[in-house]
Amino acid sequence: MPNKLVGSTSPYLLQHQNNPVDWYPWGSEALEKAVSESRPIFLSIGYAACHWCHVMEHESFENPTIAAFLNAHFVSIKVDREQRPDLDHIYMQTVQMLTGSGGWPMSVFLTPDMKPFYGGTYWPPERRWGRPGFLDVLKAIVDAWQNKRESLLSQSEEITSHLQSTKQPNVIQGSQHEQPTALDESLLWNADQWLSKAFDERWGGFGGAPKFPHAMDIRLLIQLQTRAPNEQRLHIITKTLDCMAAGGIYDHLGGGFARYSVDDKWLVPHFEKMLYDNALLVSAYTDGYQLTSKPRYREVVCQTLDYVLDDLTDAQGGFYCTRDADSEGEEGKFYVWSREEILDVLGMERGDLFCESYGVTFGGNFEGKNILHHPEPLLTIAGRLGMSLEELLHQLSQCRMRLLEVRNGRIWPGLDDKVLCSWNALMISAMAKAGAVFSIPKYVRAAESASEFLHRSMTKENGRLMHAWRKGATEIDGFLEDYSYLAEALVTLFECTGNPSFIDRACGLVDVIVSQFRDERGGFFFTDSDSEALIARYKDQHDGSVPSGNAMAATALIKLAHLTNSPTMFRLAEETLQQAASLMQHSPGSVSQMLYALDYFIGPRTELVYLASNAAAMERARAHAFAKLSPRSIILLAVEDDRGSNSLADSVVSEWVAGRRLINGNSLMLYQCSRGICQLPETI
Repeated sequence: MPNKLVGSTSPYLLQHQNNPVDWYPWGSEALEKAVSESRPIFLSIGYAACHWCHVMEHESFENPTIAAFLNAHFVSIKVDREQRPDLDHIYMQTVQMLTGSGGWPMSVFLTPDMKPFYGGTYWPPERRWGRPGFLDVLKAIVDAWQNKRESLLSQSEEITSHLQSTKQPNVIQGSQHEQPTALDESLLWNADQWLSKAFDERWGGFGGAPKFPHAMDIRLLIQLQTRAPNEQRLHIITKTLDCMAAGGIYDHLGGGFARYSVDDKWLVPHFEKMLYDNALLVSAYTDGYQLTSKPRYREVVCQTLDYVLDDLTDAQGGFYCTRDADSEGEEGKFYVWSREEILDVLGMERGDLFCESYGVTFGGNFEGKNILHHPEPLLTIAGRLGMSLEELLHQLSQCRMRLLEVRNGRIWPGLDDKVLCSWNALMISAMAKAGAVFSIPKYVRAAESASEFLHRSMTKENGRLMHAWRKGATEIDGFLEDYSYLAEALVTLFECTGNPSFIDRACGLVDVIVSQFRDERGGFFFTDSDSEALIARYKDQHDGSVPSGNAMAATALIKLAHLTNSPTMFRLAEETLQQAASLMQHSPGSVSQMLYALDYFIGPRTELVYLASNAAAMERARAHAFAKLSPRSIILLAVEDDRGSNSLADSVVSEWVAGRRLINGNSLMLYQCSRGICQLPETI
């Protein structure tokens, strides 16, 4: 018989609706039950594509003995971390505080008033690998609740007090008597040195296993490379992008990146594909292409975006969250190959060529099967095989198409088909810019379609956003990340299309950020002023798997301030940056998006205003504007009509086009200004 998760809009919660555990979704019914029956809460947080969440479900939550014990002694609450990042932030902080690490599934024990007193991540059903058994943990908690409750309550108060104190900005910034950290280039070069020291010279990337892509770090380094070119920094950028694109973390048949690599050489991925990772990496590879013109980066971007359009796009235009790691109960089964399978599909001659190029052996590199990767550069392989690189690439392209056709006939991993506003905004920004850079209109159109979906289906009449949508149903009011990511994405869409309505919407979102999320002491809270009262009002400063809401708010504010010449937005951006200045100085590896915003804030900022006579000239303008990286700039595309007016004349950015005209019969002209000094108009 289904439990109380039946009817949920979350695919993750629906995965647990038939567990014998009497699960509740987070809400008043569960919390009131805990209070009325004086029971501790068992809070389990995960997400649909989480492999170890599946393992704990099968081992423990489907176990009748464990389920009966939970039902007898606890109020059990299941939460989708992607739907409720506010809860995930707070209770992950608890687990990290108690254990020194975190992850999912997250398992936390709370008092009836939501205060945590113990927690961890995955526990096996019985003691194993040095971990206590889950049932043993539950029995110990029950014993303590019945016999040592005062001690548990005291511990919960101490943990909650710490959670509340660490969310306050004065703690983040330092002592109130400490001199504010200057917002200058020294913070950027300090971060540059930190990332250089963390760089893995052998395999690229930063740190060791498990190795995450760190797309925001790469984008920051690319931005710094445009400020002060440096050969070592360029090496770090290209080595990292090249190694990830060659590794098993990249899906060489279908396109797209897995969430991270379990080893340090990018070979063995954690096979789930997350929308946000692919959005952030598309942006990094697009920037990398603009910086270096390497064809491989364009190929990676296009393959990844085509994967998103084919597999993660709803008919109404929004983008889905995740493709799971598991199929048929096995992690990675959908993606791996035996050498025999490949030879059978491709034939001996082409199969050998493919296996040589993608490191496929009879013994395999992953549990007897093979994860496709490039063990060495294809140019080296082509030389060894006596082929030109062009011929090898052509042959491999034909092989990949055939193998992909066969793979698509396998049982697919699960799909989390909910739409999150924040993650969609990241993909909108990435897809729009890639479309402009590579002159591929379908990507720009898809970004516009997704933005219209968010405006139509996830925006209320008062302009407030909803966080999650699935199959026509929305729930959960928007968080800071929804507003700040989308505001930044709309600015990008404006730059790529010249459509002023995107700027109007972005300014409207900033108005809500300021009125509903602002902390008068600087920066912004994660939840709005009307949201459910939790034990702490979180204020995110650190980047995690996605940029911090405050960092993206600073990014959007600076760009909009530049576009609209708004002193108020500049002041708010400066306040947000100032509040994070101590973090930028002492922990630069955790705040790359904020440093990216700081780079833009410091400037010098440039305005690139293109005037075109018609749609064809506009396409030329877009191609010219995005051909090379234009750091710390805004791009304005405008079409001039027969009367000398233009498409931006009545918009909030009208001052940038005021008095500027096409002259001498030219169909396309560029007006470029920086630091209040304008160059002579240039004919394109």
